[in-house]
Amino acid sequence: MAASLNNAVPKLTITTAARPESRWLSFNSVRCCAPTTTTTTTGAGAHRITVKNGNDSLDICRVLNGMWQTSGGWGRIDRDDAVEAMLRYADAGLSTFDMADHWSLWAFLQLKMAKLLYQPFSSFSLNGMKLESGRVGDVRKVTSLKPLQCVLTEEDNRRIVVVKNGKDSLDMCRVVNGMWQTSGGWGKIDRDNAVDAMLKYADAGLTTFDMADIYGPAEDLYGIFINRIRRERPPEVLDRVRGLTKWVPPPVKMTGSYVRQNIDISRKRMDVSSLDMLQFHWWDYSNCGYLDALKHLNDLKEEGKIKTVALTNFDTERLQIILENGIPVVSNQVQHSLVDMRPQQKMAELCQLTGVKLITYGTVMGGLLSEKFLDTNLSIPFSAPPLNTPSLQKYKRMVDAWGGWSLFQSLLRTLNKIASKHGVSIPTVAVKYILDQPAVAGSMIGVRLGLAEHINDANAVFSLVLDEEDMNSIQEVSKKGKDLLKVIGDCGDEYRRI
Repeated sequence: MAASLNNAVPKLTITTAARPESRWLSFNSVRCCAPTTTTTTTGAGAHRITVKNGNDSLDICRVLNGMWQTSGGWGRIDRDDAVEAMLRYADAGLSTFDMADHWSLWAFLQLKMAKLLYQPFSSFSLNGMKLESGRVGDVRKVTSLKPLQCVLTEEDNRRIVVVKNGKDSLDMCRVVNGMWQTSGGWGKIDRDNAVDAMLKYADAGLTTFDMADIYGPAEDLYGIFINRIRRERPPEVLDRVRGLTKWVPPPVKMTGSYVRQNIDISRKRMDVSSLDMLQFHWWDYSNCGYLDALKHLNDLKEEGKIKTVALTNFDTERLQIILENGIPVVSNQVQHSLVDMRPQQKMAELCQLTGVKLITYGTVMGGLLSEKFLDTNLSIPFSAPPLNTPSLQKYKRMVDAWGGWSLFQSLLRTLNKIASKHGVSIPTVAVKYILDQPAVAGSMIGVRLGLAEHINDANAVFSLVLDEEDMNSIQEVSKKGKDLLKVIGDCGDEYRRI
């Protein structure tokens, strides 16, 4: 923001440099109740001027050093070099500096208007413009104070969710980018292309990434990604990005030093001082070491190395034991889809009683719940897409256990009809249905970074509203399948069956 002074017109006006069109942002103008006068020093001091109104006055340099460029988008600013440069300007007589409390946000807003960044808020209103002044020696500073009012729409509210337990909480995007696909079996991942793809997802508002210590390079990719976010995006974007990781240890003795060592490895790989969420997996319930591990994780949380402790693939019985031991887990990540509705039985009931949330994976069944497999017959060679990834093979086994390919085709046809009605895709409908289930905070969609992209389908989830007819149609087909709780067992039991 720069002050524009016109001696011919006795009033103070404020102009905003390179501001977005008024249809995006609305500003309150500054009005003076009494005439404002300006006095220009002539002769050798003609570069200075006094702005005044009544008893208030300030003399400033007529050429102002604008500091908008420190807010990002003009190259990385080194603090010490920047201050040295300011001293050189002041020494040269250019002693007035213009800045704002919000200019890191200002850069974000401009990029947002250009649709380069994600849109966690649908509109912004900057009101209460006030020009204040201060004096440090002979150097003048003009600061524009602009309180930010964020206007949330219903769609924005559907995008973000908070998982919490007691004083522990984390806000995250409800559609989570799953990074299991970086571990091999889905195509070769190029590091630079993968990180570029992660930036595209974050810029589109899909800002939560899920990974694990056992997912190949996933944590390392996140570390590179988060550093690029720090360098190349405004702080507001960094504030929205979330990295959820898992720790999947062998069932050995869980000492404090062993737990700390492994968490430090993830922190180093992800290049963060504190993990947003650590989701803990345990293979063998006959070994109660999982309670020791969780208590040590909770200690690390209290030290600030972890923000929230969570679970993955725990069953209802063990979740209750963990909560009874006073361990404040915020969520449990479990397999949940239109085919696998096990979490909506015992697990969801306990979650609703305790406030623990569910984060779901397998929600689009590795891509089986898509137009790609609609009206296909796997029994006829080459008549259907190959089941050539670990996720497709895994979830095809779930289809077989649930009711077989013929019943699955009935489900796909029902979903396709609903998708056509709303102008969205089958995966979008499948994810939205699960997000609407009790206790579900977020649902995973696997990302094949640099190889495939589904940003539009994922973002369509937030505006989709399934009506009663849609829900009934889906439930009518879903209930024809077998009860997988009876076939497989509770959540996570598929990993512990011999």
